[in-house]
Amino acid sequence: MPTLPHLTTAQARRILLAAQGLHRPRLEAPSSRRAVNSAVQRLQVLQLDSVNVLARSHYLPLFSRLGSYDPADLDALFSRGPRRLVEYWAHEASLVPPELFPHLRVWQRRTWMGATSVPADERGALETGIGEILGLGTPLTAAGIQRRLGADTARPADGWGWRWTAAKRVLEDLFARGEIGSAGRTAQFERLYAPIASVLPDAALAAAEPDRAEALTVLAGRAVGALGVAPARSVADYFRTPVRETRAALDGLVRDGAVQAVAVDGGAEPWYLDARASLPRQARGRALLSPFDSLVFDRGRLDRLFGVHYRIEIYTPAERRIHGYYVLPFLLRDAIVARVDLKADRAANRLMVQASHAEPGAPSDTAAELADELRLLARWLNLADVVVADRGNLAGALNAQVGRLL
Repeated sequence: MPTLPHLTTAQARRILLAAQGLHRPRLEAPSSRRAVNSAVQRLQVLQLDSVNVLARSHYLPLFSRLGSYDPADLDALFSRGPRRLVEYWAHEASLVPPELFPHLRVWQRRTWMGATSVPADERGALETGIGEILGLGTPLTAAGIQRRLGADTARPADGWGWRWTAAKRVLEDLFARGEIGSAGRTAQFERLYAPIASVLPDAALAAAEPDRAEALTVLAGRAVGALGVAPARSVADYFRTPVRETRAALDGLVRDGAVQAVAVDGGAEPWYLDARASLPRQARGRALLSPFDSLVFDRGRLDRLFGVHYRIEIYTPAERRIHGYYVLPFLLRDAIVARVDLKADRAANRLMVQASHAEPGAPSDTAAELADELRLLARWLNLADVVVADRGNLAGALNAQVGRLL
């Protein structure tokens, strides 16, 4: 087997940061809608999540990369036509460029919604009724559709999964199959359902049926472009495609010259380097990273490149949490140097730092840089104050720095 070109871990780290748009300082001025669109096209996927303890998860990656921007600019990209983003299953429920929809539909057939537990005759009648209601042209929430169906909108007292009604299960199955889409979200984060052809900017995308191998080649190419360099499992994780088939697609891209197989610090596993990737001489960025940020999707890659073992602790019982509930890693230059548990206390108009922990070997300016980042985040969230709780090995130094800024 021929010897692969070699990258050091530090080089791979800088390539990843550059591909993700995190390698340089952000502009001071508020970002434009064009900058917002450029950032999301670079990332290819923004994961959605209902947790709102700080801000909705899909808004945070753009703040990490752009600084102050108007979230309405992002909303416009997926709630108004012609849409630059659409919601579909990708890494999880995510915003993606609409041209990826047919390729994702080939691979993202989710089966956990439980529609098959609905009797076939009832399921058929519900599918017909939902199609007729949405065909009238007004996007509706699940509750709105159920009311028009005359179906019970209350969750059953017992039964499958999240105790969804039969109508909700069928509705989610239609969404997973790509037969209906999302025209946006309400202020309460409820999906607004609509016929998929009316959601996509080009109705032909709704009917497109790409070959599975072709679809996976597109997805693998987009993923490796967003990551710069990554092992096959990380590329597969980006859009949640099978690792073995994704590796085959990547090997095809290597043969085509779009991707190069490389070794990272002598590791036996090949990594895949996008031909367009850049290697900056240094990384000078700074960012708080959402638990759902694409930089931290693959925990194994994060540990390999940054030496940080990171886990979301939202679903961990409180008494077993180490770093907190909604914990954001803090990126400074080319290292993860700290992590903070954040909460937006909107009633009290303050950003709560409920815990702050420095990573081993964190540089001496960690507290000062983090304090400044927290101040910028609070300002973007329209919160007047930053309050640091006395929990974590960084709390004292961080509180002192925050006090100097306010």
